Amino acid sequence: MTPSLEPSTTAPTPVVLDVDTGVDDALALMFAVRSPHLDVRAISCVAGNADVDQVVSNTFAVLDALEAPDIPVGRGAERPLVESSRDARHIHGADGMGDQKLPTSDRLPADGGALDVMRRAILDSPEPVTLVPLAPMTNIALLLRAYPEVRENLAGIVAMGGAAEGGNATAVAEFNVWHDPEAAAIVLGAGVPVTMYGLDVFSRVVIEAETYEVLRDDPDPAVALAGRLLAHSHDIIRSDPRVGHGGLIGDAGAACVVAQPDLVTVRRWPVHVELAPGRCRGQTVVDRRYILGEDAVHGVEPLGHLVDVAVEIDAERARDLFLTTINAGPRSAHVDDSVRTVQR
Repeated sequence: MTPSLEPSTTAPTPVVLDVDTGVDDALALMFAVRSPHLDVRAISCVAGNADVDQVVSNTFAVLDALEAPDIPVGRGAERPLVESSRDARHIHGADGMGDQKLPTSDRLPADGGALDVMRRAILDSPEPVTLVPLAPMTNIALLLRAYPEVRENLAGIVAMGGAAEGGNATAVAEFNVWHDPEAAAIVLGAGVPVTMYGLDVFSRVVIEAETYEVLRDDPDPAVALAGRLLAHSHDIIRSDPRVGHGGLIGDAGAACVVAQPDLVTVRRWPVHVELAPGRCRGQTVVDRRYILGEDAVHGVEPLGHLVDVAVEIDAERARDLFLTTINAGPRSAHVDDSVRTVQR
């Protein structure tokens, strides 16, 4: 387990979320804003599940449903570093949010854009910040290249992305990495501790239909929205035999792990992001060998960067943590040094 994931016994962990707010990013936002274990200092938006302007709009709609305080939200990259943007509306709906037709928010993006929002949140923090990318890592790569000094105040990066076994965007590549593999490669090689919350654990935290049906009728607008989003997730993935009868919390699982690090078992393995054109582009090649192979012995290929790869998750605990947290009610905007109050 990386030092960045050690549980805090006092103050909540300061985090900056990077999102392409679709269905499960919205669930992650709900969890993070309402968690007493996390202190959301800023949110950056990037093209991914939908175009970046739709992502910003979706993010504000979720914050409104949460009655969240005025968290700085920065508009970020419109496209990957090299290729054109390719959204996932076939999964997340035309609006990226399961076509919920949520009210337009009065909130406005912060001046300066995503990089400035992230830079200020990290450098102004008296304690190290954890970056939580839940999207293609374009914004994060640009941040680390433009402002390398932020690395000195980063506890680590906990990213939803990649996979040791199999993909979803392609047979071998997970969507967030596949959408901008160059950015992912930059982030893994930036010298900041990285935990990879990939598809190997992503699909294991399921909210049963019986539960999300109850959530849909909750008087709390955010909880009701969570129920509808989980129902949309179920409709999309019902054909996947690994999931069963329910909806995935998806990206929210990574936020749960920042709040409760012992939810996952990790293995520190070299990870290489495949950048070559072809069927394997965007694959996170995870080297799970315990003895050197001929490639290393003969110096044929570098092994990749050491990453803490999540290989197991206590799915029941993660599920319960998610449900308990989003039901906590609107959070106070007041932060008194180490404690955020939770209002019922």
